Amino acid sequence: MMTLVSKILKRFKLPASAAVATLLFAANGLVPSAAQAEFKVCNKSDSLIGVAIGYKQGEEWITEGWWRIPPDICSSIVEGDLTSRYFYLHAESVDADGKWRGPVFMCTSNVEFKILGVKDCFARGYERTGFFEVDTAEQKSWQVRLTNENQTKKDDTSQ
Repeated sequence: MMTLVSKILKRFKLPASAAVATLLFAANGLVPSAAQAEFKVCNKSDSLIGVAIGYKQGEEWITEGWWRIPPDICSSIVEGDLTSRYFYLHAESVDADGKWRGPVFMCTSNVEFKILGVKDCFARGYERTGFFEVDTAEQKSWQVRLTNENQTKKDDTSQ
């Protein structure tokens, strides 16, 4: 049981009390079965990926990363009802050359980050990275599937 708790703590970055409470509720069948509102990224590629997200909160742009998502796993990136219609994603394969990117540039870092603003990335010590837009059509929940087939093409120099 302790290895399961350790895995939950590591994977979801939960405090020990939250992981134990979740396990106890699940064991007693008290976990609600209704779908939770969230923005979820599913890794349907062959390798571990790192995911970064960009979004607007009020008047401020924010980028956050990195979520490490193993193959055939879906991970919640934003919990609760989505308050923005548009989100921006960038993902990279950790152990291969795969990337999912786009023409919208935002600031990122090589280590875990939460960055306010998308201007002057280099001057502020960050990288300037291409993100692709996800239109959630104002839904309360959304899911994106990253596959080997929908990676950015290597010969696409615009991204």
